[in-house]
Amino acid sequence: MLMRTGRSQRQPLHRPGPTTPSRPPTRHLAWMALRLLTLLLIASSPAAAQDLTRAQRLEALTDQFGMPFSAASLAGRPYALFFGFTHCPDICPTTLLQMSNLLLHLGADADRVAVLFVTVDPERDTPDQLRSYLTSFDPRIRGLTGTPAQIRAVAAAWKAAYDRIDEGNGTYTIAHSAHVYLMDRSGEQQDTINFQEDEVAQLTKLRRLLTSP
Repeated sequence: MLMRTGRSQRQPLHRPGPTTPSRPPTRHLAWMALRLLTLLLIASSPAAAQDLTRAQRLEALTDQFGMPFSAASLAGRPYALFFGFTHCPDICPTTLLQMSNLLLHLGADADRVAVLFVTVDPERDTPDQLRSYLTSFDPRIRGLTGTPAQIRAVAAAWKAAYDRIDEGNGTYTIAHSAHVYLMDRSGEQQDTINFQEDEVAQLTKLRRLLTSP
């Protein structure tokens, strides 16, 4: 479901890959609903108030080369931001490949937009892990990681949800919002890209972002 243009709206979580429920189906759904409601209440609480701009929130993070992120790199520049993780089996690599193809289609205009991939799995996604993972995609895509608290603050600024789901045997996956947020040059959200949209629709949105005031 697409987000309306303008202020950020809460996005549904995407749970990657099939998993074997550790609870009966009814109880499992109720448990998941409770977890998502808790996440929504936290993001809507005064403690989650956006006292900093979204770009300033990103300054707490580190990129795949171990360098601190600078909000100055986004000043007057549109950008696309996606939350995901490197162990994601489907949506994340699909979305990053789509973004790589869109940058290719933009040609020289691609250098006018920044593309950011923010991990929601900082425990595993170190700068080295991000750097290795992102070699499969367009080199202009910048990966960002940080402490769990820093990632939570950034996700809350975009009202993006994510939740760790234990799968047994010491493994886990992460359910997360699966949209690319399109931010205009003034730092306001203009639109979103959904991985289920066709490439023409995605490219149209990205071109519109580049031409917006």
